[in-house]
Amino acid sequence: MTAAEISRIAGVTRATVSNWRRRHDDFPAPSAGTETSPLYDLPAVQAWLRGRGHTSTASPTEELRTALRLLGPGSGVAARLFPLVAATSRRTPQELAELAAVPDDQLIARAEKTAGEFPAAVPEAEPVRYGPADADAVRALLGCVREAGAQAAADVLAERELDEGAASGVYQTPEGLALLMARLLPVGTSRVLDPACGSGTLLAVAARQGARELFGQDSLPVQGRRTAVRLLLAAPEAETAIRVGDSLRADAFPDVTVDAVLCNPPFADRDWGHEELAYDPRWAYGLPPRFESELAWVQHALAHLEPGGRAVMLLPPALAFRSSGRRVRAELIRSGALRAVVSLPARAAYPLHIGLQIWVFQRPEPGGTDRTTVLFVDGEGEQRDGATRTPTATDTATAGAGTRGGSRPRRSGSSSSATSSAPASAASSASFEWEGLTDRVLGQWAAFTTAPDTYADEPGVARAVPLVDLLDDVVDVTPARHVRATAADIDPVALTRRVHELHEQLAEQIDALSAASASGGWLPSGDSAREWRTATVSDLARGGALTVLRAAPSGTRGSKGSATPTVDRPVLTASDISAGRPPSSRAVDLHADAAQPVAAGDVLVRAVAGGGDSTAMTRVADDQDAGALLGQHIHLLRPDPARLDPWFLAGFLGAEDNIASASTGSTLVHVTPGRLRVPLLPLEEQRRYGEAFRRVYELRAAVRRTAVLAADTAATLTTGITAGVLLPPNTPDTPDSRST
Repeated sequence: MTAAEISRIAGVTRATVSNWRRRHDDFPAPSAGTETSPLYDLPAVQAWLRGRGHTSTASPTEELRTALRLLGPGSGVAARLFPLVAATSRRTPQELAELAAVPDDQLIARAEKTAGEFPAAVPEAEPVRYGPADADAVRALLGCVREAGAQAAADVLAERELDEGAASGVYQTPEGLALLMARLLPVGTSRVLDPACGSGTLLAVAARQGARELFGQDSLPVQGRRTAVRLLLAAPEAETAIRVGDSLRADAFPDVTVDAVLCNPPFADRDWGHEELAYDPRWAYGLPPRFESELAWVQHALAHLEPGGRAVMLLPPALAFRSSGRRVRAELIRSGALRAVVSLPARAAYPLHIGLQIWVFQRPEPGGTDRTTVLFVDGEGEQRDGATRTPTATDTATAGAGTRGGSRPRRSGSSSSATSSAPASAASSASFEWEGLTDRVLGQWAAFTTAPDTYADEPGVARAVPLVDLLDDVVDVTPARHVRATAADIDPVALTRRVHELHEQLAEQIDALSAASASGGWLPSGDSAREWRTATVSDLARGGALTVLRAAPSGTRGSKGSATPTVDRPVLTASDISAGRPPSSRAVDLHADAAQPVAAGDVLVRAVAGGGDSTAMTRVADDQDAGALLGQHIHLLRPDPARLDPWFLAGFLGAEDNIASASTGSTLVHVTPGRLRVPLLPLEEQRRYGEAFRRVYELRAAVRRTAVLAADTAATLTTGITAGVLLPPNTPDTPDSRST
């Protein structure tokens, strides 16, 4: 283990670990690694910490990771623990605590018996056997299920199996994207298939939307087990069938047809079976080219649909224009199977460097209505680093026409935000704002499906294109190619008015930025950095100085099991904290008995970050936030104002080193709030620091607003000039262009 991992286990900073190494001769010597990056033996470090009286402050998930690592690679214990997760998910916390407290021999015997209660819940699960060496891992698993939930335990097990070489390039579909894809299906969809189910996110979301028969297949056994456990937890009343195998080569459901297919298939797979499947009856729209595996997945999905059934798939943008797939694309369009293509911003999902696309298909019905158009929606311009989009030239092009889908206007009073350049590792789950994009896409889709013949295009946003216009020599179905605003769509007078407004706003914002960036009053601490005693958030909570709260998990049901939301209030999301904007979401999955309202003065901490994340991790709730509900992936700290200053608390909690020391994971970095540390200072001195942190926050917000306005002004001017609706200003050296 590394020094950073030691700091997480001990609940101290990395600097403290370095001091231990220098000052204590009995500190364990490195057992591997290099001089600059030493690695230590985990049992030896744990023994040293216990001898010094350091109890572990690691989270339950980190304790489970540690126990699995102790068994070493190749033990296979992670795979054998999946059935135990499924079985213990139905145990009460007290039952789990009692089971974990028994001696090792009894623990192993009872764990085997408990895991045997669900032999059919996990694919390829034979009766499990645990040995004496597995006792610590079993006990850690029980603690993780009890404290963090069965799903968190299942994710740690899957992470361990994947890290041991089961696969590379395996990524989870972001929850917001999965919800958008599921909501593109018709209301009442009951039977859903995902032929590349991965961790089961799409099927779990489909179950929350009302699906009751769920079919999934994945080539990796670990992903099949993970999906089975996820669905057991998310939809215990649903009928599920999860299989392991290559869906294209060995379809586990050859005779099954469903209402809908949701799928995020593998991309650019050259070994998908082109030769051996050349005469497969699924290729009703043409043999997929060797390098177009995605078109094989598309036709596989269509083959499993009932007539009129719908498939929603996440696909790479190159599929829309590559020449090798032109013939199959043309047949999909000509037959009416392709209904819509939606482009997503980059970093919405893996791979993060490109903007993926959602394709919507519908299996043609014999004798059904001929479809004459395909809907294109451009979602790439909707978000920039998680910020709500400021209206630009496209918005002024159709002034007075309104906007379907609820594009959100900026609130003029917003105490807007930190610069948001979400890291690749966390962009999908924590920093990306799905609410506005989802509203926009679903609004256009609803209008199109309700009355496709009378659908009114929205230039720059969405357009219904006749099939005949798509069937050219290229058959390019890239949304941006079809929805961009033309000169005929833009009102020159409205655009000119908008340019003047933007210039005025930008000038005001530059003045505000200048005032916020004014230096003065900052003094050196002396010849060296100031040192102080610190306490963890857990210590402060035990002492009554603050309370730690967190939103209930997404989809939490009411006490009577009702799946109908009982609240309709704004929801503060993790991306709102990143972008510094007011609550931007609505209570879709929150219920009255699971909702946590925010109060002014609360300190909000994002629960998920990423390495090198430069976006804001904390903020203090103000009057605009008060009354909103706490969204997912946020910890709420409610300080006693007589003992803690909120801005002082938020500033120190959000420090980069503090977040790093209290975080676990590598791809998605989860923050454990109880391990964050705060200096112990008198209240008056806290307020002095708090005021300084408030000034830093205001500077960051001013930078953000200025950057957004400057970018919008430049984009609007460029659009107006290049579209020929805006003339360059006259100067003494240039003639009036209107006379030429």
